[in-house]
Amino acid sequence: MVKLSQEVKLKLERLQLFKHISILIDTCRGKGSSPNGYEVLFEVRESRPVTGGINTLIGNNDASLLFGIKFPNIYGRGERLQADYTHGTKQVRGYNVSFTKPINANPDVLFGCGLYQYNGEYPWSGYKELDRGILFDLTFPSFIGTHSLKWEGVWRDLRALSRTTSFAVREQAGHSIKSSLKHIYVRDGRDDPILPSTGTLLRVTQEYAGIGGSVEFAKQDVELQYNQSLLWDTVLQFSGAFGIMRSLNTKNDIKINDRFFLGGPLTLRGFNLKGVGPHSDGNALGADAYWLCAAHIYTPLPFRPGKGGLGDLFRTHFFVNAGNLGNISLNNNLRENFWRMAETFRWAYGGGIVLRMGSIARMELNYVIPVQLQRGDSVNPGLQFGIGLSFL
Repeated sequence: MVKLSQEVKLKLERLQLFKHISILIDTCRGKGSSPNGYEVLFEVRESRPVTGGINTLIGNNDASLLFGIKFPNIYGRGERLQADYTHGTKQVRGYNVSFTKPINANPDVLFGCGLYQYNGEYPWSGYKELDRGILFDLTFPSFIGTHSLKWEGVWRDLRALSRTTSFAVREQAGHSIKSSLKHIYVRDGRDDPILPSTGTLLRVTQEYAGIGGSVEFAKQDVELQYNQSLLWDTVLQFSGAFGIMRSLNTKNDIKINDRFFLGGPLTLRGFNLKGVGPHSDGNALGADAYWLCAAHIYTPLPFRPGKGGLGDLFRTHFFVNAGNLGNISLNNNLRENFWRMAETFRWAYGGGIVLRMGSIARMELNYVIPVQLQRGDSVNPGLQFGIGLSFL
C-alpha cells in the first residue's frame, strides 16, 4: 500500500498536475469501517494557472536568455501550453509556442506540436538564417530505450552574413522549404548526464527530408559513450560518433545548413568551432560524412580540496581525440571511401579542468596540442575554453 501510494505521487508529480503533494496514511475510523482497514489521503496544492520566468539556456559555446510564460494543466489532464522568446549571443532571436499532452495519463508517452521562428547568425560559415516552422512529435518508451518521432516543416531564408562571405556560400543563399520526418532513439544508462562515472549512452538519429518541399536528403547520425569507474574516484570514458548523408535529388546538392560540421572545444578539441573540413575563403562549408572518437580520464582535484562540497564540482581532465570530416563519392566503393576518411584524419591531445554547472551544462578549460591536421583547417592550439551540454 505504501509503495503504491508513492507510485501514485510520483506519477502526479511527473504529470505536473499539482505544485505540492503529500501522503497521509491512517487507520480507518469511520462508522462501518473494517477494523484492519486504512485510509490514504493525498493533500495537494494546485499550481498557478499561469506561470512565467526568465531562464538561462546553455548551448555549445553560447548562451541565451529565455523569457517564457506557461499554462500548466490547462485542461486538467497534464496538458501544457508554453510560449517563449529567446534572446542570445551571436544575434540569436527566436519565438516558440508549443503544446504538450500526455497520452492516457502516461507521463512517458507525450504528444506535442508547436510553431516557431528562429533567427540566427553562423559566423564560422559566413551566413545568417531566418526559419519559420511547424512541428508535430510523439515520444514513447520501449523495452530497448526511448523513441521520438517528429515531423517538421520549415521555411528557411539563408543570406550572406557580410561582404566577405565566400562565393561558395553566397550561391546557396535564398529560400528553401524543408519537410522532414525524424526518428531519434536514445538508450541512456549513465548515472549522470554531465559527469557520469558509470553507464553507457546510445543515441541514433535518422532523418528523411523530401516529403514535399525543395530539400531532399537522407541522414544518419550515431553517438556512443562508455564510462567505467576506476580506483580513487577516477573515471575512464570512451566516446564515438559518426554520421553520413546523401542527396536524394541528383540535380540539387545538400545545402550548407543541413550538412555535418566538426571541430570545437566540446567535440574535436584543438580546433576552432566548425574548423575542420572543407573551407572557402575562411568559411566552413561542412560535409556529408564524419567520424569522431575520444578517450578521457577524469580524476578529482589534487589533494581533494573542498571534498564533499565545492571541490566535488571540479574534475581534472586528460584526453586524446581524433576525427575527420569530408565528402564521400558515390562513384567509389565503400572501401575506398572508408580508407580516404581514415587516412586524412585529425587528432589532438591535452588536459585541463572540468566544472560541473548543476545538471544543465559543463565548462572546460583545457590546454590542447594538435598533432595532425589538414590544409584549410582552423586550428586552436594552447588554451581552449568550452561550455555546453553535449560533448564527446
